[in-house]
Amino acid sequence: MSVLLLIGAVLLGAPAPPEELKDPGHFADLADEETRAKALFGEVAKVLLHPRCANCHPATPRPLQTDAQRPHIPWVVRGKDGEGAPGLTCDTCHGETNDLQQPGAPHWHLAPAEMAWVGKTAGGVCRQLKDPARNGGRTLEAVHRHLAEDPLEAYGWRAPKHLQPAPGSQKRLAALFRAWIEAGAHCPQ
Repeated sequence: MSVLLLIGAVLLGAPAPPEELKDPGHFADLADEETRAKALFGEVAKVLLHPRCANCHPATPRPLQTDAQRPHIPWVVRGKDGEGAPGLTCDTCHGETNDLQQPGAPHWHLAPAEMAWVGKTAGGVCRQLKDPARNGGRTLEAVHRHLAEDPLEAYGWRAPKHLQPAPGSQKRLAALFRAWIEAGAHCPQ
């Protein structure tokens, strides 16, 4: 995108173009497996810490919204199962797909409270994903499947036009996560 188009998009309130993710092969020259794994997870973290993902992994009972990660309006809360409070569940407003400017995806809900990412570093999220007590009881293979196949996760790349999509693609994220596992799943600091 040219600088003039980018400036015009910013002035008109359009989201910035999505950041690209490096291919796992980009890290192949890093001979030391631990160094390669840490670099791979740094690339994965560009997606996990992006507002499309992090907004539903808040450190508070209230989800965040927009690229600015503002508290959700109207006031809603996580609820017992991450699906909102009785009488005002997430699917009251969020349908199976995006509707005009309303985000949507199948089974819209917040991540479990123990999976809060907002305010954490890439290393903090990495260590959390490796700990089944803090990642919803999932193995790394189950986390990989979740990131690679879950339609709710796919929403990150199909956001409404007023929101910036997550970097790269779901397929690229899955490939990076797989390469990270295969390199020993070491975490950055």
